[in-house]
Amino acid sequence: MSYVTHYPDVVPRLTDGTVVLRAMTEADLPASVEQSTDPETVLWTTVPSPYSLDDAREYLDVIRRGWEEGGDAVFALELANPADGGDPVPFAGLLDVRRRGTASWEVGFATHPAARGRGVMTAALRLAAAWAFEEGAPSLYWYAGVGNWASWRVAWRVGMTWHGTLPQRIAGRDGRSEDAWCASLLPDQPMEPRTPWVVAPVLEGEQVRLRPWRDDDGEGLEPRDDPAHWIPSTGPSMTSADFPAWLERRRSAVASGAVVDWCIADRESDRALGDLDVFVRNGTLDSSDVAEIGYQLTPSARGRGVATEAARLAVSYAVRRVDDGGLGIRRLVAETAADNEASNTVLRRAGFVVWGREHSVDRLPDGSYADALYWELVDES
Repeated sequence: MSYVTHYPDVVPRLTDGTVVLRAMTEADLPASVEQSTDPETVLWTTVPSPYSLDDAREYLDVIRRGWEEGGDAVFALELANPADGGDPVPFAGLLDVRRRGTASWEVGFATHPAARGRGVMTAALRLAAAWAFEEGAPSLYWYAGVGNWASWRVAWRVGMTWHGTLPQRIAGRDGRSEDAWCASLLPDQPMEPRTPWVVAPVLEGEQVRLRPWRDDDGEGLEPRDDPAHWIPSTGPSMTSADFPAWLERRRSAVASGAVVDWCIADRESDRALGDLDVFVRNGTLDSSDVAEIGYQLTPSARGRGVATEAARLAVSYAVRRVDDGGLGIRRLVAETAADNEASNTVLRRAGFVVWGREHSVDRLPDGSYADALYWELVDES
């Protein structure tokens, strides 16, 4: 006699004591509509818009067939015992594991607004990945639309390896295909971050506040007016016109573990005045005790000590021991154009000294070449 297991009994119940992965039920439908009509969900998924209870009920049938026929395995999430002391969330999102036999499996997820920022999806993805590997998944791949930083941070937290951007890889709205970020996890890999991701701490000075960049910071940025060889770049610049693309490049570098990046903001108005970063050119910040500092100001912010104060704040944080909340950098270096006296003054006032000069580095518009200076600051503590 053979036994056929039907939905919801076919769905395993997975839990770490805080988050539960379980079968979706009729009781979850109103909350799933809330999730599916939330702007973030609409932005990053192909869920129908508008989305109604009837749509949710039809999707529940799709989920049921997937489980019973060995197709996509979609779990409902529940925050049952919050570690943060907040309220439980009976329906915290959906996570689907797309089973592909012996080929690579895929994972996708969406979090209910009430559960965002509470570590729910990270815990859920670890549970789902362990289950998928027990079921025979040779690998687990994640794809997300370019710019979906919340989704990438979840994938990063569970130890997925970043593979880059794939052109026209995922379905978008209105039948369009879109570029996608890609990462993967193998069965024998630890489910912990593979690289650091340093969120810039807020540092307060008398004139400035160093803080993470925000999406709306580009509104007050001005066209550049400094010589091209002072800040050589082949990509988007720190201006209002280029800001979305410029900010995405900065955030990508931060996500790679190579950079901690600050917006230099006016302390009173919080308006963006410039950019400052501490970075390594190879590897990650936690793999070296030597790092480089770079900075730039929007034209109207110059000449009043803004960059000097910002540099001093960043240096203090960079050389602070890791145990004390800093980066633990022993030696900071910088490179400037020799004729950029304003930038050279900032470094001197921040404690840097020149250790070298390279001749004829940058070609100028008139055909001549400019020299470069190399600076260092060594923490002796």
